[in-house]
Amino acid sequence: MTTKANFPVTAGPVVVPYGHVIGNEKWRGSEIAQRLQGKIRLIFEDGLGLVDFHLSNRTCILYISEADLVAGNEFKRRLVRFRNASSLGGIVIVERTQISDQYFLPVQKLVVLELGMVLFPVANQGEASQLITQLVREQSKDENSNPFLRKQCSQLAEPSLLRTVQQIPGVGKTKALLLLQQFGSIHWLCNASVKELELVVGQTVAQQIYNFLCS
Repeated sequence: MTTKANFPVTAGPVVVPYGHVIGNEKWRGSEIAQRLQGKIRLIFEDGLGLVDFHLSNRTCILYISEADLVAGNEFKRRLVRFRNASSLGGIVIVERTQISDQYFLPVQKLVVLELGMVLFPVANQGEASQLITQLVREQSKDENSNPFLRKQCSQLAEPSLLRTVQQIPGVGKTKALLLLQQFGSIHWLCNASVKELELVVGQTVAQQIYNFLCS
């Protein structure tokens, strides 16, 4: 059962009790909220602005739905405004469905390469609730101990790993960053199918990568 917070929430940093999530009031009654019930303590608050969910005092989620992707560029302006105005660590959850898949790669490039934020694709709100639950359970005072954030961020920042991926024929810095963001490591990249690679770099480069790694 969700309740109003019994601690002050100001226009500045949001205070999030350990093991809780503070959700934007607009999500009350949504599928995400319903599925989170009983798994974590969810508190709704007005005035969260661009943020959909606060996982901690330093980490928050911005949710991009299938409808947002199809509707136009408003969600892009929202992401840019957030990154320009906030020092919080932003995690972007994007609904990647059959309908929205055609819009996904440009969004991935914007979020990861241009804005430097973490991106997780989900199929629906139910899958998003599972991800939020896992993130909350792994959240700690030390961001480096969060395996979700570590997978997405630290490996991207590793120059030797980036250089290694760039040695693959047809892969430059941009594609290398996208591949590491999607697969997380050389091991998972080597085990990716052509179809999985195509979703990130397109058919021609995907086949080149697959032939190189599997030869």
